[in-house]
Amino acid sequence: MTWAGGAFGERAQCVLAPNPNIMTLDGTNTWVLREPGGSRSIVIDPGPSIVSHLDAVEEFSGPVAAVLLTHHHHDHSEAAVEFAERMGCGVRALDPAYRLGTEGLHDGDVIAVDGLEVQVIGTPGHTADSLCFWVPADGAVLTGDTVLGRGTTVVAHPDGQLGAYLDSLDRLHRLADAHELTAIWPGHGPVIDNALAVLDHYISHRRDRLAQVEAAVATLVPDADPAALRADDLPRRVVETVYADVDEVLWGAAELSVRAQLAYLVGTA
Repeated sequence: MTWAGGAFGERAQCVLAPNPNIMTLDGTNTWVLREPGGSRSIVIDPGPSIVSHLDAVEEFSGPVAAVLLTHHHHDHSEAAVEFAERMGCGVRALDPAYRLGTEGLHDGDVIAVDGLEVQVIGTPGHTADSLCFWVPADGAVLTGDTVLGRGTTVVAHPDGQLGAYLDSLDRLHRLADAHELTAIWPGHGPVIDNALAVLDHYISHRRDRLAQVEAAVATLVPDADPAALRADDLPRRVVETVYADVDEVLWGAAELSVRAQLAYLVGTA
């Protein structure tokens, strides 16, 4: 499937950044939100510091009321301050280190701009500072890296925590189950029109993978010795067992994910 961004719902334009790689898929999705008839927009995740990309974002955005960040990862946040200074607005984020100005973002906040309403949902797990942005009028949620448009996301230890991530998926699932959101506008990859089905898949995939890791640990550490469970070489041994069918290029990311799963299994995350 070829993904190039575009217009979605009545309020969103996705501008695809030219930074494709094995982790960013087709590139970072920068989202521009504007209420029909509104004069100002909100820009979410300006992405990499590439002048041609920021020019393209500005072409769609017009005047910008605020830049919002789903999380701090470089492929989402690198150009945030640069773009905000260019547009004369602030950067709002959960982590104060990534803000420009005094306003942050917290679970339950409502961002209102010229009739546009965006509700902030705290969704830690992929990172400690991960947020999603729900646009009730379009029945859509912007998920950053919490849910991707293709494949599944990495929960990388130590910043990523599996317990928090599972709770965040459950929270999004409840919204979808109540028919309050139907579409997912992700940080990478194509939009998803059936939010509930994809969230079902994400949750079952995590549970299945966790069971596989647990089974591998039972084989590799039969006596469940707590010291052995914390051994530095155990995550790589689990990866070699559980992720044997995955391209070895991805084993580094898989090992960080396994570390998060082991922390969850021993009750520390």
